[in-house]
Amino acid sequence: MKIFRVHGSENRFALIPAPLSLQLPVAESQFPAYLRQRIPVLRNIDGVLLVCPTTHSGCQGRMAIINSDGTHAKMCGNGLRAVARYLASTASSPTFKVATDEAALTVRVHTDLAPGVPAIGVEISPVRFQPAALPMTNLGGAPVINAAIPALDPHLRFTAVAVPNPHLISFVPSVREAQATLEKLGKTLNAPNPYFPDGVNVSFAEVRNDQTLFVQTYERGVGFTNACGTGMAATSLSYVTVHHPELVEQPLTIFNPGGMVQTIVHQEKTGRQWIELIGNATVTHEITVNADFAPLSVVETNEEHAYQQWVHQLSQA
Repeated sequence: MKIFRVHGSENRFALIPAPLSLQLPVAESQFPAYLRQRIPVLRNIDGVLLVCPTTHSGCQGRMAIINSDGTHAKMCGNGLRAVARYLASTASSPTFKVATDEAALTVRVHTDLAPGVPAIGVEISPVRFQPAALPMTNLGGAPVINAAIPALDPHLRFTAVAVPNPHLISFVPSVREAQATLEKLGKTLNAPNPYFPDGVNVSFAEVRNDQTLFVQTYERGVGFTNACGTGMAATSLSYVTVHHPELVEQPLTIFNPGGMVQTIVHQEKTGRQWIELIGNATVTHEITVNADFAPLSVVETNEEHAYQQWVHQLSQA
């Protein structure tokens, strides 16, 4: 069987085509650690993407996500781009749907970001601000939108939203200077706590200009990552909702420690909101494994070199 090491904005995964006959050699909760031990090029992955068949009408396939610590995630924007790229090879159209735990999401093959840097746009939805959707408790029954929460931090304002993964977002003057606060808050809210019983992804963002942000996320089940796709989408939604409603339907540029993506916050006439997340879908290694996932061959592609060249060009701009 062939599996792949992939990334979106250096959010790294093992992508595994998972036919109905696939039998994992260990429990799902132990599988990411099992892969990291057996296959050296997977030692720094943030999770596992299973590309499964689906009976969902109109969908090309289904994505399941196992976090680095063995827990499940409802959604992963960076991972969905990699899954969409894999499924695009058999799709009849550059636009199609992929089933996830929460919804069937539209994905689209875009023009390459640069030579050798394939780009995919993915729908991030559904959007819910209600506390029960995160879930969020003991912080009042109303949605938290640009609100002070002294119990979490006496100086920051927060927005809480599920997309569908739960996110807590705060805008700060400098993400670098606030990193210790971000780490403390992320660890606290992803340990047993009275506010987010299932944990929460915590993102800090700084505004570089009206349509450019820098975002870093402490991700539930992972810790600090180079990028969190749903985190960048949720932050974009918070930014447009709170600070710049005139930027609905306008592209935003979101830098992250692993690179850059674009987002577009959509507001339909029905009131439905969703975010398109557009970024790289890079395959760094193709790995042939046996039934126990022992590597038989590992072939490195040239895509990581092309991606790093593109990131370097961004840093010089």
